[in-house]
Amino acid sequence: MRFVTKETEQEYTEFLENHERCNFQQSLEWGKVKANWIKEVVLAEDENHKIIGSICVLIRKMPIFGNIMYSSRGPVCDIHDKAVLEQLTDGIKELGKKYNAFVYRMEPDIKKEDAEFRRIVEEIGYKVKDDAKDFKDEIQPRFVFRLDIKGKTEDEILANCHQKTRYNIRLATKKGVVIKEGTREDLKDFHKIMIETGSRDGFIIRPLEYFEKMYDELAPNHMKLLMAYHEDKPISGIIPIMYGNKTWYLYGASSNAHRNLMPNYLLQWEMIKQAIQNKCDVYDFRGVSGVVDESHPQYGLYRFKKGFGAEFTEFIGEVYLPFKPLTNKLYKFSEKAFRTLRDLKRRLRERKK
Repeated sequence: MRFVTKETEQEYTEFLENHERCNFQQSLEWGKVKANWIKEVVLAEDENHKIIGSICVLIRKMPIFGNIMYSSRGPVCDIHDKAVLEQLTDGIKELGKKYNAFVYRMEPDIKKEDAEFRRIVEEIGYKVKDDAKDFKDEIQPRFVFRLDIKGKTEDEILANCHQKTRYNIRLATKKGVVIKEGTREDLKDFHKIMIETGSRDGFIIRPLEYFEKMYDELAPNHMKLLMAYHEDKPISGIIPIMYGNKTWYLYGASSNAHRNLMPNYLLQWEMIKQAIQNKCDVYDFRGVSGVVDESHPQYGLYRFKKGFGAEFTEFIGEVYLPFKPLTNKLYKFSEKAFRTLRDLKRRLRERKK
């Protein structure tokens, strides 16, 4: 086991980009976007010091409670190799002592039904929290839609879409919606539309500076901005991330006007086509609610993503090591209380409008 240093950053990046379990949130570039967190990368190695596993750990001080350690969508390794996972865990525990952390949390890119992984991590000493159902319950979405595009053609993917999805893609084109790749300057238009989207759908919007930081660290190789225009006016946009063998739909925004032109369908289709051209294995639509009910406020998002023929995927949830169990319990209680209070304030503001 060792840690990534300045001298070994390139070695780590090459390992990550070429691994089948590659995830952009494990990258050094993403660590720079999360500049308010300290970044450490633990490496597992074989007898020849070749990297055989990794996990990027973000560390941040939480007022009152102390330092929390977090990994999103790691580890990157053979997830059924106990020896590799033990190496990575040794590094995580070492970081826990170094930063005097009260808990280490990870939300791995591993399906819920993977009983072998669950057995191994529980034997090593981790606990598993797998009862989340909604977006607000965890940092990363536990339920996503994923489209398998490995070795497939555009015609094959389109044929597998729901009939209504194909109709809406064609409708957008027929009605004059045009897709263009945006620049850093175009993030301003995207952000304005995103504020409109957040107000309509009731979620918090990151500041423009955050998206500019993303662009500076990830574009053009790993990030794009695609904008939909109608009569030269921006009406919708998406930010996809491309890393290794996958493309992720990370952020989307749509104005209240011209939604009948179905620009979001055409934007997704354009990005799926680019992912196919880049020979990606997976197009990840990211999160949906785990409550599959037509009365649920997020059901429309579920139906939209499902329409592209993607697979509804449930991850294992949060896997964690509580270094200070009592502190961790108090922190989790405060975290839940904060989210409840924030949602209450948002609903009160909406009633006043």
